[in-house]
Amino acid sequence: MCVNASLEKKARDLAILNVAEISAFADYFIICSGGSDRQVRAIASAIQESLKKAGISPLGVEGEAAGTWILLDYDDLIIHVFLDTVRTFYDLERLWAEAPRMAVPDDAVSLKTLAKGM
Repeated sequence: MCVNASLEKKARDLAILNVAEISAFADYFIICSGGSDRQVRAIASAIQESLKKAGISPLGVEGEAAGTWILLDYDDLIIHVFLDTVRTFYDLERLWAEAPRMAVPDDAVSLKTLAKGM
């Protein structure tokens, strides 16, 4: 649901990281980018609306006002929605490089299943 909501808002460079074996606080990270603070907010909002319809509420949301890095905490799933330049600066994928990673193509319109091993 999160990935598909992100794709509807044209999120770029979407990656899913399986951090279950190397993190004590989450099983998955979803990391994606937007080209403007407005797009970053729209992506985060779409994710929240999609999950809310399924009866799922976040434990916390950070960064909505600035719209440069919005973190959505859904317990075992942490979603990072970045402005392109901010994502490059923090480079979370490098920090979690040992985690299995699945990249979602920018031209994808939806995702039905995760890759094997994810």
